[in-house]
Amino acid sequence: MADERDPGNTPLSLSFSGSGFLCVYQFGAVKALLDLAPDILKSAPKVCGSSAGSLVAAAVVFNINIDDINQIFIDAANEARKSILGPLFSSFKPLNILKKGLRRFVPENGHHIASGRLYVTLTRLSDSKTILVSDFNSKEEVIEALICGCFVPFYCGLVPPSFRGVRYIDGGFSTLQPLYDLQSIITVSPFTGEIDICPRDCPVSHFCISFLNTSFQLSVQNICRISYALFPPPAFVSII
Repeated sequence: MADERDPGNTPLSLSFSGSGFLCVYQFGAVKALLDLAPDILKSAPKVCGSSAGSLVAAAVVFNINIDDINQIFIDAANEARKSILGPLFSSFKPLNILKKGLRRFVPENGHHIASGRLYVTLTRLSDSKTILVSDFNSKEEVIEALICGCFVPFYCGLVPPSFRGVRYIDGGFSTLQPLYDLQSIITVSPFTGEIDICPRDCPVSHFCISFLNTSFQLSVQNICRISYALFPPPAFVSII
């Protein structure tokens, strides 16, 4: 871990950074916690996410089978790789894939389960302000918030989706790591930096920058990860 956060007996919250297709790393981290420290997941009072990280957060809150939801992203990556243009090809519809998966996995009473515990990061289109949504009135509102929080303009479409009548785009445009400064929180990211759970590069670089509420280590490996987050590499390429 980058730093020790020891708030005594206070339950630890969880924060999943923006990650794109590299959310598979975060799903792997969740599986490891399920095996080694399941109480951390069960007792976390706040489970936060930005961009694709919000989908990982939702999987934790709704106790979705990790292999099942992870398969959505593997299938999407396989679909994106069918064209030389990858996810920029017009036939690639990431939001349609995401909506179909969310309607399948979010339970009918998901708004009751998520309210006050699931925190979805949104970027308001009108002023680029970060909005953290944690109260929901219906299953459909949960899905709408997650869709808004993952909408990358042009990559996902031209017209941003709306939540309660307001248009939003990907939360990562304003905050990559929600509640990063909270003391009693475990941060999870597929990018190396001063993060609790993240890849460890070799040789180690001590050049880290802070931006969009997260820490990012300047390294060749991390630069490659940015590309992989948006343009998934061949399945046999190791991305972490």
